[in-house]
Amino acid sequence: MNILLWHVHGSWTTAFVQGPHTYVVPVTPDRGPDGLGRARTFSWPASVREATPEQLRRMPFDLVVLQRPHEFGLAERRLGGRRPGRDVPAVYLEHNAPDGDVPNTRHPFADRADLTIVHVTHFNRLFWDCGTTRTVVIEHGVVDPGHRYTGRLGRAAVVVNDPLRRGRYTGTDLLPAFAEAVPLDVFGMRTEGLAGHLGLPPDRCRTADLPQRALHAAMADRRMYLHPVRWTSLGLSLLEAMHLGMPVLALATTEVVEAVPSGAGTVSNRPDVLVRAARRYLADPAAAAADGERARQAALERHGLKRFLDDWERLITEVCS
Repeated sequence: MNILLWHVHGSWTTAFVQGPHTYVVPVTPDRGPDGLGRARTFSWPASVREATPEQLRRMPFDLVVLQRPHEFGLAERRLGGRRPGRDVPAVYLEHNAPDGDVPNTRHPFADRADLTIVHVTHFNRLFWDCGTTRTVVIEHGVVDPGHRYTGRLGRAAVVVNDPLRRGRYTGTDLLPAFAEAVPLDVFGMRTEGLAGHLGLPPDRCRTADLPQRALHAAMADRRMYLHPVRWTSLGLSLLEAMHLGMPVLALATTEVVEAVPSGAGTVSNRPDVLVRAARRYLADPAAAAADGERARQAALERHGLKRFLDDWERLITEVCS
């Protein structure tokens, strides 16, 4: 099948394009948000092909995967008037937890008979008001990076994009308390200047923006993974850390309590509990490694790539038939 989708979420798309189809991603000369083309920092197979707006008008498609509200009209224009959900089968992939008047947030594609909304967590489906639109849940899948954990550095890894802009959503304000217990290495886009903003010495909060392969190696050398997020969808970086064999410290919010089982780390809405767990991992590397091994097994069982692709294949077959 030929599947059209925009390059919106690199980590999620990396798993999705491991399937058996041809995946077409729009590209524009400026490689802006509506034309990023192929990923440059993720490993994508040759089955992912770029197409210009002019080429898209002439190409046949079996399915359109929409991921942002404006893509409905964008796709119709790029496809020469073919309407997603009517002229071409379509699903809407909702990456995010609802925002605004939670739990009354109305989904922009509520009450649609021509679409299926695909949520990435059961929490998200529960909290979005999708009206009569059909909804399904296909939980995240991760391309297994392998058990790479060493924990040789007595530091905590944090992965977050835009921590200054997103603030309380991603728990940026909680980082100083954690930094008193364990030095932090914060990886992600637009993390520069974070230590100064938080009033932390540079050695207690370092930042870097790395491509995925280098990021996984850097994460695996840290003693633990810290996920202080208050309100986002389930972070793929958390699941990647678990695949690497890292023990997890996380707030018990959104879908985290389902993703991180007992024995794979510490999950609590009390920062002081997480701080004590961080200190324990610093003092006992063997305990950190044991919890990390259990985290990896849990991630492989629930968020393995095969289950993810099988779930998508069932939905694609259903929608396209």
